[in-house]
Amino acid sequence: MFGTKEKQSTKAGVAGQKGSLVSQESFQELFEKSLKTLKEGDVVTGEISEIRPKEVLVDIHFKSEGVVSLDEFSNPESLKVGDKVDVMIETLEDDDGMVVLSKRKADRAKCWDQIIANSKEGSVVEGRIFKKVRGGFMVDIGMEAFLPASLVALKPTRNLDQFLGQTYKFKIATINQKRKNIVLSRKDFLYAERGEQRAKFLSTLSEGQVVKGKVKNITDFGAFIDLGGVDGLLHITDISWGRISHPSEVLQMGQELDLTIIGFDKDNQRISLGLKQLKDNPWEKIDDKYQVGTRIKGKVVNLVPYGAFIELETGIEGLIHISELSWTKRINHPSEILKVGDEVEAMILSVDKENRKIALGLKQTEENPWVKVEEKYQIGSTVEGQVRNITDYGLFVELEEGIDGLVHVSDLSWVKKVNPVEEFQKGQTIKAQVLTVDANAKRIALGVKQLEEDPWSNLIQDIPEGSAVEAIVTRLANFGVFVNLPNGLEGLLHVSEIDDAKAQELEKHFKAGDAIRATILKIDQEARRIALTQKSGGSSSSEDN
Repeated sequence: MFGTKEKQSTKAGVAGQKGSLVSQESFQELFEKSLKTLKEGDVVTGEISEIRPKEVLVDIHFKSEGVVSLDEFSNPESLKVGDKVDVMIETLEDDDGMVVLSKRKADRAKCWDQIIANSKEGSVVEGRIFKKVRGGFMVDIGMEAFLPASLVALKPTRNLDQFLGQTYKFKIATINQKRKNIVLSRKDFLYAERGEQRAKFLSTLSEGQVVKGKVKNITDFGAFIDLGGVDGLLHITDISWGRISHPSEVLQMGQELDLTIIGFDKDNQRISLGLKQLKDNPWEKIDDKYQVGTRIKGKVVNLVPYGAFIELETGIEGLIHISELSWTKRINHPSEILKVGDEVEAMILSVDKENRKIALGLKQTEENPWVKVEEKYQIGSTVEGQVRNITDYGLFVELEEGIDGLVHVSDLSWVKKVNPVEEFQKGQTIKAQVLTVDANAKRIALGVKQLEEDPWSNLIQDIPEGSAVEAIVTRLANFGVFVNLPNGLEGLLHVSEIDDAKAQELEKHFKAGDAIRATILKIDQEARRIALTQKSGGSSSSEDN
């Protein structure tokens, strides 16, 4: 290989042999001029003059060849002498008098120029992630570009090593021309790609179309389905014709499904999916399968305060209203006799196909005990039962399980007004007479006083109007004093029939249990009322005086 001086003399000789018109002096000027035009950082085209084990010599028409490391060539086996190659001048002369060249830097410089000429921020480039650095990666796109770790994927990932050595497409995020730096984003490219795929996919969709998808996420209200880069929502109400409490009862993560598009909003790019729609709606043939008056078995699937829901088959439920649970038992909540999971037999009471409602009855599977009540409890007959409940207006007497009769307060005594709460106790056994029976309304009226003859007509003969009597105060009212007469009848001493001084302060002058004297003022036989007076000769007892 020629040295520097030898190369000069050889070139001059060759030129002389060719009969060059350029003089030695003018050639020297040109040579010196060429030395001035080349500088470090320039990219020039040279010719391979020699291939060595670790380096390649390149003639760049300078005073000496340049040297390039062999590992800068992507395919060194294919190199041959005479090949043209672009290189960058790193050092014009090293310690050995050689020019140090770089093919890699020349390629990157050319790539930079191409990027600046042909690309801008947002453009798509392809490159290989070749090195992991602080905060991200270095990517070879013909030159080195930086890829932040936060922009390598759509979602944050801990295993960053999986991206090393991989070739991807990226979007140019930023270009810094002063520093010749490029920042890439694979995340932006993936978002754009997904958007294109979504738009392309959505353009092919229509309601009623059957598509394939994979369960991506399960929530309380449904599941998100991946349709291939595009998500759709499968609402819980569209998963099954039957009742489900949570989508996870039917679906699993990653499960592949065939689904129907039941809703499609192109403007908002929202897709509603249906799974149950791929099966026949069980309500379509409901009239043929469930006839009113027939018995059917089902399973209790839900209890609410107003009744129990019974699953007759998948997608078909009926309601047993609380009023249809028992003929006789007083049920406050269905849970008193049923629990979820119970198998029950019920009767179909009504079918409403349009509103998808089936009314069921549990009590209808048993004989209605009220049907025979009129036969069993004849009007005028005497019955015996226990006091089940006591109210201000009377007593409820249990004649048999689920069959009660009411003794109204007015039917407790012929001769006085009785306070049921004070004179009776729950569980007490009493006798009464059947007054009326209404099986349809499930009512039986009883009377206690009717067990005895009405003494009123005989009793009032002992106390004619105008007669003086001694009576016992039973209670006070704001309009007068109620008293018990010697014959057991009750009378009223109205405030207007009491001396004015006493009438203004009844509680001071009259107390329950006091004995008073008064005169029978009037007897109303029809209304069964006796009025008394202390005026016109009526007087108090000695104790009151």
